[in-house]
Amino acid sequence: MQPLALVFYEKLLPGSQLVNRLQDLQYRVQSVHDPGQLLAAVRRDMPMLLLADLAARADIAPLIAALKVDAATSHIPVIAFAEEKAVAQLAAAEQAGAALAVSESALASYLPQLLNQALHIE
Repeated sequence: MQPLALVFYEKLLPGSQLVNRLQDLQYRVQSVHDPGQLLAAVRRDMPMLLLADLAARADIAPLIAALKVDAATSHIPVIAFAEEKAVAQLAAAEQAGAALAVSESALASYLPQLLNQALHIE
């Protein structure tokens, strides 16, 4: 059975590329495009990990924090990603409890290593 990765993104790129890369790495992938549905999707589907694009219209850090304080979802590692210049968003995601907060370019270049690190941290 393939592990489930939940991917939250609103921008088509890099979101769809990330989905394809995860599938190439033998993950089942579910996408969420509405920040209002993110918490419900994680609670319902209980993925092995969540990858969240911080470039959404909504502030994603509070959603990460909500996942981390919920006993049912606190164990799920979160990899947050954003453009390199989004330093404040990346820092906020890390403070909220993301296992990793990385740039889009790092995610594209080092996805297998980042997945291993996030899953090992938790």
